[in-house]
Amino acid sequence: MLQPVILSGGSGTRLWPASRETYPKQLLPLTGEDSLLQITAQRLNGFSADIAKPIVVTNEEHRFIIAEQMRQIGQPSDRIVLEPVGRNTAPAMQLAALIATQEGGDPVLLVMPADQIVTNTPAFHAAMSEGLKQAESGALVTFGIVPDRAETGYGYLRTGDIMPGASSASSASSASSARALAAFVEKPDAARAAEYVASGQYLWNAGIFMMRASVWLKALAALAPEIAAACQASVNEARRDTDFIRVNKAAFTACPSNSIDYAVMEQLGTHPELGQAVVVPMDAGWSDVGAWDALWAVCDKDSAGNVTQGDVMLEDTADSLIFAQSRLVATVGIKDLIVVETPDAIMVADKSRAQDVKKIVTRIKAEGKTLAASHRKVYRPWGWYDSIDMGPRFQVKRIVVNPGATLSLQMHHHRAEHWIVVSGTAEIVNGDKVLLLGENESTYIPLGHKHRLANPGKLPLEIIEVQSGSYLGEDDIVRFEDTYGRS
Repeated sequence: MLQPVILSGGSGTRLWPASRETYPKQLLPLTGEDSLLQITAQRLNGFSADIAKPIVVTNEEHRFIIAEQMRQIGQPSDRIVLEPVGRNTAPAMQLAALIATQEGGDPVLLVMPADQIVTNTPAFHAAMSEGLKQAESGALVTFGIVPDRAETGYGYLRTGDIMPGASSASSASSASSARALAAFVEKPDAARAAEYVASGQYLWNAGIFMMRASVWLKALAALAPEIAAACQASVNEARRDTDFIRVNKAAFTACPSNSIDYAVMEQLGTHPELGQAVVVPMDAGWSDVGAWDALWAVCDKDSAGNVTQGDVMLEDTADSLIFAQSRLVATVGIKDLIVVETPDAIMVADKSRAQDVKKIVTRIKAEGKTLAASHRKVYRPWGWYDSIDMGPRFQVKRIVVNPGATLSLQMHHHRAEHWIVVSGTAEIVNGDKVLLLGENESTYIPLGHKHRLANPGKLPLEIIEVQSGSYLGEDDIVRFEDTYGRS
């Protein structure tokens, strides 16, 4: 049994303003209609192996968005593991391994970050088949990307001899040859990176791993016993919450932070009794989408080398990425630029300076602005809202409620609200009344009234909410009942 494990952490600051802390890059549809998370979950479709439902490891903030996105692609997961705090990839993998073996099985774990792109699925499947052969025999497998340039932004893997039983190959660059993993190498300077690529013995570190759960558990217990103990304690006290598994916060918070590479893989050379470290080369159009220039590199381009998304109009524009979310973006006479438009921010950068977008995010945080943390459009477990206008003592929101979803029973101390139904059917609790409203109907909710909004229909419910009052912050909510367990 192959058990996919999707690690969905990180904030993707170099893809600002599209990526924010509350809605990071793995949840965004950067290359089409599906998000990077959804693309990752579907990457094994058609793979010739018995595949279990994925385990997704994430945080509290993103849990409902992830559950909804997995449902949308027909791969709902009842094992979405919530980390109370971030502790890097080794503890995340340990949680998944413990949960995967709770019923006594010993599956092969395939651990994949949720924020990567692979454009050649057959090549990816070929590499996974080779890795599966090695993992089933007890090896600890990682996957290395065949480099196409002297990249200084990635760590490298030095390859050794071809493994017994590996597919025949003549060089480390063949995607069909599992090799001994000789060493991990930190990000090099430009000259050394060129040497690595010229030698043919080095691969980029993709951060994708495959091994039996029992092999991983044994290795981590030997090499990082504090992580193993803290994760075991947190899983022992875990509790189920619908699709989510909540590990014990106190136990997991005490867990040291470390990566899979540092905690286990880099130490295997001096501990052969724990298993053989193996690397499978992969030439499958891979990218970690670390910045806007990386996205431009892997996307389909027009005849002038441009990548566009949204409502874009180009005139004498070349080798640029233009990303529009909410309005027309027109460019004239530009080259090698990145232009990203969202409803609340516009970013323009030289393509060669894409890595420096994170400096803008750092400055935004330092100035106390919220634009690094959240979008104007905010996702909730019941749907989403967009604050389309605001001023002194008023705010206007567009609210969309998913079919069958219900907001909390709540009240506000400082604001009153008008609700106008645009489309769909609204079931509304307003004080001691229960109303069923359709298109163009409305209700007024006075300050201090208990109220609740629900969508009893099979189509999305859309309303316009007009708030008025002395304070309009989202923290002016007193919840009496909530389907989603929020305080």
